[in-house]
Amino acid sequence: MSGRFIAVLRETGPGAKRASHAARRHVVDDYKEVCAHELINHPEAGTQRFPGQDELACRLKITKVHTNLTSGSGPEADSTMDHVLNIADHYIFTPYVYPTWWPEDEALRQIISLWVVTSLGAELIYLGFGALSFYYVFDHKLMKHPQFIKNQVRKEIQLGIVSIFWMSFPTIFLFFWEVRGYSKLYDKISESSLGWPGVFQSIAGFLFFTDMCIYWIHRCMHHKSVYKHLHKQHHIFKIPTPFASHAFHPLDGFLQSLPYHIYPFIFPLHKVVYLSLFVFVNIWTISIHDGDYRIPGPLIYLINGAAHHVDHHLYFNYNYGQYFTLWDRLGGSYRHPSALLGKGPHDHVRKLLAEAAQMQ
Repeated sequence: MSGRFIAVLRETGPGAKRASHAARRHVVDDYKEVCAHELINHPEAGTQRFPGQDELACRLKITKVHTNLTSGSGPEADSTMDHVLNIADHYIFTPYVYPTWWPEDEALRQIISLWVVTSLGAELIYLGFGALSFYYVFDHKLMKHPQFIKNQVRKEIQLGIVSIFWMSFPTIFLFFWEVRGYSKLYDKISESSLGWPGVFQSIAGFLFFTDMCIYWIHRCMHHKSVYKHLHKQHHIFKIPTPFASHAFHPLDGFLQSLPYHIYPFIFPLHKVVYLSLFVFVNIWTISIHDGDYRIPGPLIYLINGAAHHVDHHLYFNYNYGQYFTLWDRLGGSYRHPSALLGKGPHDHVRKLLAEAAQMQ
């Protein structure tokens, strides 16, 4: 191994001090040059490997060096990769998609990768969990309700897919700022002064903060100057199925998702917790459109479930909340679920079916 190679390794080792962005970029460039030099002058190292594997291994080493150099927080930590993006780069993008000369931390590459990961991931969650909910939870008798429109499921899916596609474009720039280290996301529990109690506090804080913000954003969407342009598309589905969960105007959907992105720029949040909460809120959104109006005991007065949300679709100005009933109660927009009073969509369908049976 050359002396210069050893010198570069010393600069990138665990004990090395964190340098400026320019210095770090210089070290990574040196590493690339030295790595290429080693491959040219010591080709025997790769005789038992597949063509191109040495180059790939070198590229992965460069990535590891750059990650070591950029570890930390703040704007200079421009390679603090989101876990999903890191995995996608390691197993898919770096070895199979992008050209060998394109660094993983380059801004345009990260933006493209984030768009692919975000749009495909959101579509898979929507279609996957939506289908499971539609076939195993949703009561298909509700499709006999007079306000269930013709070809509704197809229309919901079409609008949902298109909406997620367009929503992902503004969303990736928020993810990009998070990946670049401008948020308060962190990797290790030990990095937080609050430790494990802080993790649970951040989960509660995330749910409270996003529920509050979404309540007011959602309520603003019902203002007459905004409603017909944005939110009306979602409300054509009076008796929603799980596929109505993401069937929004793209701008409407993006604005209602903003609190999820704003939170980690204001409050510390563990990266894995953040990712888990993002998956959770998408599944929750599907669940409040699934037609299963059962809510355990006293939680009826706390949780804004499917029974509450279907009344929002039917009666328009009630139950704006995302998870809880708190802000509807404070804002005077709470309505006790009609489904729990024997006056819900199921009751209406049962009445129609009974009348039809009597006429036969």
